[in-house]
Amino acid sequence: MSEVSWGILGTANIARWATIPGMKKAKGCRLYAIAGRSLAKAEAFASEYGIEKAYGSYDELLADEAVQAVYIPLPNDLHLPWVKKALEAGKHVLCEKPLAMNAAEAKEMFETAKKNGVLLMEAYAYLHSPFMESLKQDIAGGVIGDVDYIDTAFVTQGYKEDFRLHKEHGGGALYDLGCYCTTMILSLIDSDVADVKAVAEFTDLGVDMLTGVIMKFENGARASFNVGMNLGNNTNSRYDRLYIHGTKGSIRSGVEYNQEGNLSYTIYNADGVTERIVFAPQNYALEVSQLNRCILYGETPHITSSFSVKNAELIDRILAEIGY
Repeated sequence: MSEVSWGILGTANIARWATIPGMKKAKGCRLYAIAGRSLAKAEAFASEYGIEKAYGSYDELLADEAVQAVYIPLPNDLHLPWVKKALEAGKHVLCEKPLAMNAAEAKEMFETAKKNGVLLMEAYAYLHSPFMESLKQDIAGGVIGDVDYIDTAFVTQGYKEDFRLHKEHGGGALYDLGCYCTTMILSLIDSDVADVKAVAEFTDLGVDMLTGVIMKFENGARASFNVGMNLGNNTNSRYDRLYIHGTKGSIRSGVEYNQEGNLSYTIYNADGVTERIVFAPQNYALEVSQLNRCILYGETPHITSSFSVKNAELIDRILAEIGY
């Protein structure tokens, strides 16, 4: 077997602009089937992207024995039931972030995957980027010494009628955007979280629109981040930042999360100022290719179950702290 036959459970926008284009570029990927809440919508996607099969229900796609792996971009509250159904149908699963509404759900999903002998990976495409690999290599190489503080931000705007505005669907800035910041921090600080403090601005519907977090780790390192869905009135704007302080220097970058192309960050240390420029292909193609290698050749998922659970536990603590 030289390729994996994929099905897509849902016709979400992220599938349209990000994951499907990534699948078409991914190595070892056969873009085979898509299911929607209506057959007409699924057929429109299938026609637009050259997908072989279209189904009018998710259950029909999961019953197709030709489907080996499933990508799930459904609203957050639907991840648990449909991830479990897909795993129990013997399908490998790539599920959009955040994988679960809480750590207990994440553990339940991974236990289901293990029980059924299939793989489950959370979809953080940016973590597959050569940009992240270069950043980690520089830090591991000691260019800024030991990391003792990280600050990052991801603030957007322009949300209208969207499931991300509704609490019952797992909406809000922390679930949608904060999970990027938490995974960035957990990727770069190798220690358990000791303490969390956070504040948030809420909408009338009960979701956080702007959230600020500070954390302390067992090894003494600290981190902070800001996420928001209400940057301003210019719906084309967003704000991203990354600052990493170490005992011998620092790293700064204004690269937006999940970007491709020539990406840069700047190192400040005793040797002076060094700019790193890293070429990053389409991140969604990288994550699908990686899971394909896991399925075909036994590679370990880049986003491990332990990492996803640790991140979900951190998000649980922040949600409790802000009173979500």
